[in-house]
Amino acid sequence: MQVYTYSEARQKFAVVLEQAESTGKVLIRRKDGRTFALIPEKVVSSPLYVPSIKANITTQEIVDIIREGRER
Repeated sequence: MQVYTYSEARQKFAVVLEQAESTGKVLIRRKDGRTFALIPEKVVSSPLYVPSIKANITTQEIVDIIREGRER
């Protein structure tokens, strides 16, 4: 885990964010000794999410394909 001083973190903010994303946590230490943790938020998405695709097919064609598959 990387520890940056407050001044370093300000000067290299983009690097600090990348480091936090890759390692999961970065510490920033102030002059008075207090330490703060920079932790990236987790992206919450539905496990049921399925990305859509562009298909040149009609609804009726989809229904016909499903019916044909059920008849087998």
